[in-house]
This record gives sequence, C-alpha cells and structure tokens, in this order.
Amino acid sequence: MTTTGTESTAAGTAGAAVRTGVWFVGARGSVATTAVAGCAAVTAGLHPPTGMVTETAPFAGAGLPALSSLVFGGHDTASCPLPKRAEALTAAGVLPHGLTAAIHTELSAADREIRAGGPQPGDTRSDDEIIAGFADDLTDFARRTGVSRTVVVNVSSTEAEPDPDDPRLPPSSLYAAAAVRAGCPYVNFTPSTGLRTTALRAAAAARGLPHAGRDGKTGQTLLRSVLAPMFVQRALTVRAWSGTNLLGGGDGAALADPAAAAAKNAGKERVLTDTLGASPEGEVHIDDVPALGDWKTAWDHIAFDGFLGSRMILQTIWQGCDSALAAPLVLDLARLVARAHETGLSGPLPELGFYFKDPDGGPAALAEQFEALLSFAGRLGPAAQALGEAG
Repeated sequence: MTTTGTESTAAGTAGAAVRTGVWFVGARGSVATTAVAGCAAVTAGLHPPTGMVTETAPFAGAGLPALSSLVFGGHDTASCPLPKRAEALTAAGVLPHGLTAAIHTELSAADREIRAGGPQPGDTRSDDEIIAGFADDLTDFARRTGVSRTVVVNVSSTEAEPDPDDPRLPPSSLYAAAAVRAGCPYVNFTPSTGLRTTALRAAAAARGLPHAGRDGKTGQTLLRSVLAPMFVQRALTVRAWSGTNLLGGGDGAALADPAAAAAKNAGKERVLTDTLGASPEGEVHIDDVPALGDWKTAWDHIAFDGFLGSRMILQTIWQGCDSALAAPLVLDLARLVARAHETGLSGPLPELGFYFKDPDGGPAALAEQFEALLSFAGRLGPAAQALGEAG
C-alpha cells in the first residue's frame, strides 16, 4: 500500500517504521470488513478518511501507527471470504461500487489471516483449552507477520449478559482472556462482557496491557451525549426520554434476543443517568427489521419542562449505516490503543470514552469526552513521551 499525504501528516514518522497488527473478533462481519476495506481505500488514496478523528490535525503529533502499517487478521465462526463479504456490502450500498475490485489483494491478505472462532456447538474443550488455542493464533500471527504488537478488537455480535452462576466464561471473555495471555492490548467495541471480569482485569494489569471499552457510540447514543448536556446547561427539566431503533443485519438478528437487547440498552441509558443525574421515564426499544440490512433508524422522543412548567417536546431521527459509522472509530481505537501500549500505558483508558456508550470512567458529555481525548493525544506524542522518560 502507498501512504497518502493526509495519512503521513496524521501518523507522522514514528508509526511508519513498524507494522501493527489489528485482530478482529468477528473478522468477517460487516464492521470488520468495512474497516479493512476502508483502511485499504484511504491508504491507496481512493477515498478521504471521513469519520476518522485520528486523521485530523490535533493527532498529527501523537505518533500513531500509520494506516499503511496495519496488518489485519482475526477470529470468526463464519466462513464467507472477505472479498465475497465486501461484494455483499457493495450490493447493500455500504461500500462504493468498484472498491472491492480495487482492493481485492488487501481483502484477500486479511482473509488469509482469519482463524476459526468459537466455541462452536458440540465443542468439548475447557475454557482454558479454548483460550490457549486463541492465544496461540495471536502469537502465530505476530510471528508470521512480524508485527511489533497486536491490538485485539471485539466487533462480534452482542451476547446476553452471562449468568453469574455459570462456571464457564462467555465467548467474548474467552477472546479477551486470549488477548491477555498473548500480551495484546484489547478493545471491546460491543456491549458484551469481554474483559469486564475481576480476574481478567487483574490479569491485564499484571501484564501491563492497556484496554478500552465498551460498546461503540455510533448513532443514537452519540446524539444523546450531545443533547442531554444541553438540557442541563439550560436548566430545562427532562421528564421522559424514549427511543426506538429499527435495524437489520447480524446486529439486528442478535438484538432480537431480549437478553442481548438489554445488554445493549444499558449503555444507551447510562449517558442519560450520568448526565441528568437520574434516569428519566421511558425506555429504548430495538426492533429487528431484516430488510434494512446494515442501515438503521433511531427515533428519540424527549419530553421536557420549560419556564413556569411549560411542557415541550423534542423529537429526533437518526438514519445511518452502522458499519460505515463504526469502521472509522474502530480504526481510530486500534491506532490509539497500539500507541498507548507502545508508550507504556496500561490499564483502562477512560480518555477514550469519546468512542463508547459505557466507557471505563470519565465524563458522559461528548464535548468533555473530546477534550479528554485531545489531552490524551498530547500525552501520546514523542515529545511528551520523552519528557516522561526524562522525569
């Protein structure tokens, strides 16, 4: 791949000398396929990096790995090759026509690095055996490709909250445990459990690994994190906040399960509770509409009181392509967490709350989260790193 002028400006020379692995859990899904395709398209200069915050001026000195240095692989239980998956996304209007043919080599290279996920029905292996197998895949990937580090990013379908009495780990935690065992930083872009168990967090801390999550903030919650602070700042009392989501694709099918939908909605509600100080009346409903594919519509109905109790309403409609919204954020996070690992940072990264519905601490309002992100980028820069080492 060739490096575009925009990319070299944002990445700088620090990230260009080494290769960085990005290992997707759910590597043949819509988000991962769009991220791989998007990285190849931007690197080749075929499309601008729209939606990638790390390609804007404030991140030019952060020393992030160049897009051209990213090497993709992953786990998935699906067998459809990435070029075929990309063709399906093109037919659905997610990817532009002609792109799959232009980047077929890059898609095929990434597909060759995808390994079988699990556990599959009938798998008799213990949790530790499954974790060891996944960790071996990560170690082998690093050895074979020569990457300096690999960031594991969970973009698989949402799973239900685990039963606390279940002695087995949920699948997302098996992958997270494998990442820790292989010494890989970890990002959970889903509402699934992942690294959020006491034992796994302790293991990540012992290995000195940075991690970020959870549940990517791409649409309805992004808007909520902007609007909720507005009501607080204007001293307007929110009486009720209700929402409905219509979506299809794999995410829609997964969220048709009430238990999985509950896990998803918990993050959507958190921003309101954290910002408003209490949970207003109202719920979020998620409806699976297979015909919509990767496209989704989100409605919000907000009832609020003004001066002298005057009752008012704000309604919003958000329509977008989930994969196209998520893919640039996933690439951002992989680069940021890789750089955090390179500079020696470890543990949860609340400064990356800008990207998540249910972040590891920090403010809930988007503007404050963005300021924290910019400050974090400054800490990642070579000059800031050298100053820290000198101190």
